[in-house]
Amino acid sequence: MFDLLARNWWVLVARGVIAILFGVLAFIWPGLTLARLVLLFGAYALVDGIFAIVLAIGGWKERDDRWLLMLEGILGVGIGIVTASAPEITSVGLLLYIAAWSLATGVLKIAAAIRLRTRIRGEWWLALSGAASVVFAVLVMWNPIAGALGLLWVIASYAIAFGMILIVLGFKVRRLRGRLKEAWVA
Repeated sequence: MFDLLARNWWVLVARGVIAILFGVLAFIWPGLTLARLVLLFGAYALVDGIFAIVLAIGGWKERDDRWLLMLEGILGVGIGIVTASAPEITSVGLLLYIAAWSLATGVLKIAAAIRLRTRIRGEWWLALSGAASVVFAVLVMWNPIAGALGLLWVIASYAIAFGMILIVLGFKVRRLRGRLKEAWVA
């Protein structure tokens, strides 16, 4: 699995950049209507899911746990399609969609980090991104009728933190890949 992540480290960075852009846009335009927020979130979940599926398919023969990443990608694509096809969702419905997606992807990231713990150091970055997703989901489920601006800030903060963690993880994997290549050549 590490070899697959090392070859495709840029996917982690791209996912992180997309998450940060989503978060920044949510802060810049706090007056977005719920429908626009739904569409923005749907686009983010769809693109993030596609990246996860590409990563899973890219290493299909090499990974025994490819189904975890594939399931994460399918969930993201599914949530993206659902939110795009039903933008009139109520705010509570949107929150539950977001929370369910965040909870599922968080648990899957933690499971992947546990599998990686014997192969690389620093896998805790992946576990941390999963834990951030789970905490976010629990907070949203706990108080789904939070104010729109407060909710927007929580979503934006989560996206930025999650994106930063993925970018750090991507560059850490890239650096480790370089060290492994040097060790193999020597």
